[in-house]
Amino acid sequence: MPNPYNAPEISPKEVAEKLDRGDNFILLDVREPHELAHASLPQGTFQLVPLSELAARLTDALPQEVQADRDREIVVMCHHGLRSAQVTAWLRQQGWTRVFSMAGGIDAYAQEVDPSVGTY
Repeated sequence: MPNPYNAPEISPKEVAEKLDRGDNFILLDVREPHELAHASLPQGTFQLVPLSELAARLTDALPQEVQADRDREIVVMCHHGLRSAQVTAWLRQQGWTRVFSMAGGIDAYAQEVDPSVGTY
């Protein structure tokens, strides 16, 4: 799906490599809680901050470690990459400098990296 927000992207394979290496970054999942039942990375690899929560509470919805460091690397993911691109563009507008959208979302991750995460 094209990225109408012109947000910088990172591929699912690059995200998997970062996770495998134990890189110091935050994987922010902006899907809604009910979506986790259908497809999810292992607990502890991501932080869930639903887009609905961001819309309601803005930057107050972000984890403290994100709020405290606008230079922290953040990868945002969703189902197909549209919501994550939107959030990535918004965070950059708010002053975060190293934010990337996972291209294609968890659906692409399941297809390109690990089918066991599931699809929906």
